[in-house]
Amino acid sequence: MANIKKLCLIAMIAMTVVSFGNLFGFSIAGISVIICIVFFFIISSLGKKYSDDTGLNTKEIGTSLKDKKIYLWIVLPLILNVVCIVLAKLFLPEYIEHLSGRTGFVVSLDKIVFLAFQLAILALGEEIAWRAFFQKQLGKALPIIPTLIVTSIIFAFGHSVLGSNVIVAYDIFFIFINSIIYGVIFYKTNNAWISAISHFIANLFTIIGISFLL
Repeated sequence: MANIKKLCLIAMIAMTVVSFGNLFGFSIAGISVIICIVFFFIISSLGKKYSDDTGLNTKEIGTSLKDKKIYLWIVLPLILNVVCIVLAKLFLPEYIEHLSGRTGFVVSLDKIVFLAFQLAILALGEEIAWRAFFQKQLGKALPIIPTLIVTSIIFAFGHSVLGSNVIVAYDIFFIFINSIIYGVIFYKTNNAWISAISHFIANLFTIIGISFLL
């Protein structure tokens, strides 16, 4: 058990350090997801846990979705992304180009299926890393509110890219809020599949939306 805790701590420190590398122009935050997924499965194996204990249980997806209240949480990041883009279009148009550059996706109708597949994999990977591993492990030491805040701060900065201070702050703010929501979804369901669904929906429609605005 002590060895597992040490591995968790090492992985979480590594994720944090790598994520904040974005602030200095090092685009290596994606490595944090790989680090965490690897540790997630190593620690699950060492702890002899099953998927329902780790927060990645496919059998419980249907059960989680039977709770109608969870649907509001699932669509809330999409709603916030719409608000974010509309406000940016009106008052901060440079943000649209900034967001396009940060995501790196270009949508064309003949590649929409491939795009959706990419975003689904990325969303699930991030939710395994940041919710099923980082949030879950941090939650063993902290109450849920500070756990959500700390996880979301690191998550948000891990998605930042260099640019105008105003635009970067605007971007980080909405990423932070969405991360809080994904964290709440995971906390309520203990299932990264559900938070990944929300993450995927928000990302897919946002990228399609900004593609038509460019």
